Amino acid sequence: MSEGPRELGRRQILDAIRAHGPVPRIELARMTGISRATVTTITAEMLAHGLIEEVAPADDTPGSGRGRPRVDLRIRGAAHLLAGIKITSDHLSILLMDFDGTERSLGRVPLPAPVMSPEALVDALGDALDLRARHIGLRRSDISAIGIGLPGIVNATSGRVLWSPGLTKRNVDLARMIGDRLDLPALIDNDANLVALAEQQFGQGRGRDTFVVVTIENGVGMGLILNGALYRGAHGCGAEFGHIKVQLDGALCRCGQRGCLEAYVANYALLREAALVMGPSADPQMTLTGLQDAARADDPMAKSILERAGRIFAMGLANLINLFDPELIILAGEEHQLGHLHGPALLDRITKQSLQVDRAPPDIVVHGWGARMWAVGAAAIARHQVTELALDRMRRDAM
Repeated sequence: MSEGPRELGRRQILDAIRAHGPVPRIELARMTGISRATVTTITAEMLAHGLIEEVAPADDTPGSGRGRPRVDLRIRGAAHLLAGIKITSDHLSILLMDFDGTERSLGRVPLPAPVMSPEALVDALGDALDLRARHIGLRRSDISAIGIGLPGIVNATSGRVLWSPGLTKRNVDLARMIGDRLDLPALIDNDANLVALAEQQFGQGRGRDTFVVVTIENGVGMGLILNGALYRGAHGCGAEFGHIKVQLDGALCRCGQRGCLEAYVANYALLREAALVMGPSADPQMTLTGLQDAARADDPMAKSILERAGRIFAMGLANLINLFDPELIILAGEEHQLGHLHGPALLDRITKQSLQVDRAPPDIVVHGWGARMWAVGAAAIARHQVTELALDRMRRDAM
């Protein structure tokens, strides 16, 4: 069912308060183009439902003027407590956030194994939520919704994980499992999509119409904001940058196919290549940092592996530029994971491989938020869900 004028007005006003609050009603009318009378009616509904609250303006000073004192409106943070969780191969990053975006608690909980059954993973999520809620004197039942990001191919609409390197099974109805076992609404998405949403709402993507976030950790992911909206594809499987093909019948990827970009750029691929090249003399405890240190010490094997990764990564980014013409490309991940994948050499390769037309190249920036960036995006989709439910309740109550 399409939204009517009143429903659209509620959404516009709530979005405006979230973006610009504290803000007076008269300013909301100006920003949204909605009449002052309608703004007054809609904000009264929102006050009654506890979504917003009235506050004195920061610059308000007592005076002798007549009339009702001015009040501003802002999102009521206590309306909902939201959880955002990022699942990695060895830990969970958990953020608890109020409805107004105030971060209450951020923590990290280890996972018992890099690959788990869906049931074991859900149990671990429940334990981690209990622990984080107790940290701020609350209980899991105080949480209104949970957003979860994980690597792999995820249909965010259905809540189904088609494939993830951290799960023992494919085609798992994970959102339903979490909702049933933990008794709270759950939304899931590919973790790179959540970073893109976090950058759009809170980071360097604010005000940008079309931009790309490329995440580099154990794998390679991508979130694409296209014409202001997150692009997922027809079945939730779009924008899989790590699985574009860069070599026919090439290196084996975690997804089971060969020749994927990830199979030449991701951490596991680089360490696998080092072990193959070095043979029996390979250090079984080799890390990416160790490989980078060896390259800086002019080890020819290490330099060759990282330089090839840089060439393939640049080719992939040049293809993204030719396909989508983004204003901005954000490379997101821990700084040590990105050190060999950005810099003057990368920019030079991208320039040479991009379509040569009279246009400004996209800005390419590194944003190493660490664990927080993933969890913020996950909490953002939880906030979106409770907002939609609240707006639907307001619509039904007004009928």
